[in-house]
Amino acid sequence: MIDTGFDVILAAMILGVAAGAVLTRGMFAAVVMFIVYGLLVALAWLRLGAVDVGLAEAAIGAGLTGVLLLGALGRVNRQLGEDGTPPDAPHRPAAIRPVALLAALATAAALAWGFLMLPPPDGLHAPVAQNLAATQLGNPVTAVLLNFRAWDTLLETIILLAALVGVWSLAPDAAWGGRPGLAQRTRSGGVLSSFGRLLPPVGLLVGVWLVWAGADRPGGAFQGATVLAAVWLLASMAGLSDAPRVASLWLRAALIAGPAVFLALALAGLSVAGFLIVPPGAAKLVTVTVEALLTLSLTVMLGLLVLGPPERAA
Repeated sequence: MIDTGFDVILAAMILGVAAGAVLTRGMFAAVVMFIVYGLLVALAWLRLGAVDVGLAEAAIGAGLTGVLLLGALGRVNRQLGEDGTPPDAPHRPAAIRPVALLAALATAAALAWGFLMLPPPDGLHAPVAQNLAATQLGNPVTAVLLNFRAWDTLLETIILLAALVGVWSLAPDAAWGGRPGLAQRTRSGGVLSSFGRLLPPVGLLVGVWLVWAGADRPGGAFQGATVLAAVWLLASMAGLSDAPRVASLWLRAALIAGPAVFLALALAGLSVAGFLIVPPGAAKLVTVTVEALLTLSLTVMLGLLVLGPPERAA
């Protein structure tokens, strides 16, 4: 009875915070509510027993996306006029809000209808459990992502790399190859400066542990990389480190290390059984190697995506 009451309260809080994030007029309040919403959804995933999904939601949905939205809000505020609107903002008719609301409701209804019309799931937990021993892994989520459905994971990594290239293409010609974002300076002894020194060592240990434990327990490359990227961004926001030049050779090497090794191992499998087919005897070694290098690349990708295009030549 207590668990049911907690779940009802949690569901009500998720709906309430989601409505507040959409309906509030203040942009900062909307971003804060979105971050709170991500944390509540992560808690809901934990209640459902999906620990890996909950970790990803807390790290990406609330943490990294929250930092991205706060950075975007800072850029917007720098461009606003005295009346709170951009100097060149076009006039929008009053009817645009009801039309946008109707479009959003129609989209939600279509998604709900599509979900309800799906056939009953076959359930893949039984086949995964039957073949889990062949992967030499204890975490079925990692086995699916890097063994049974490794093709999806490889494409997701390449898509993130392509997205970063797209962000870099927005840089002005004078800043191409330079440093992304603005140089950060904080007051010595302030809250941000203090947390920038206190939290990174803890976050570094947590991120590395998530990657190391991901083979047999909840965690993995994406969760660990998100924590490590957040640590890097925190140190950068605290003014303890500056963003690297995007033309740096070591940075380019770190970006392609994970996808390149992943693709090389996939092609090497052609000589054994097929593309992305891992020999059972070397499954865990290959998986751990790919996860470690993917963590390096994903950390750099996610951090640079949040920092944005190059803005400084040096």
